[in-house]
Amino acid sequence: MDIDRLKHSIGVARKIVEIGKEYSLNEADLQKLYILDYNHDIGYEFSEDKLEHNIIDGNLLKDNGYEYWKEVYYHGNPNTEYESLFLKILNMADMQIDKYGNDVGYEKRLADIENRYGISSIQYLNSKAIVAKVNEEMEQVKGDLAKQKLKKKDVKAKVEKLTAEVRRLNN
Repeated sequence: MDIDRLKHSIGVARKIVEIGKEYSLNEADLQKLYILDYNHDIGYEFSEDKLEHNIIDGNLLKDNGYEYWKEVYYHGNPNTEYESLFLKILNMADMQIDKYGNDVGYEKRLADIENRYGISSIQYLNSKAIVAKVNEEMEQVKGDLAKQKLKKKDVKAKVEKLTAEVRRLNN
């Protein structure tokens, strides 16, 4: 792999650990994520058509008994039916790290991909779809958290009301 691809892989590996911590993953899972992301683009080394790097990479890892080969195989594919937390986190990290290993966020990463491959390229269109999916999932999580907070407030209010009623009855 060229030096830029290595920088990208190291940056993504570091980012995936950061994201994994946000999901409260344990140290063993964080280490698995780091190894997963460090290897997520090795298929470029063996791919004439760079579009299939993930498939070549996933198959290479599968043939060598790697547990998370599916995450690598399906990364970058917004249309896959395969889902896992590690795949989700891999795509989140990959879509925030530029080709030089810098954490640039989703919008700058998309602009970088657009500039390198073109707005009509499959690379850009897939990346844009993945970022949209990630943003949609994050909005859903925010909505779920807001609902949980409302439920907690409702429960707290009911408990306070019942406590007041018990006190009134005991007096």
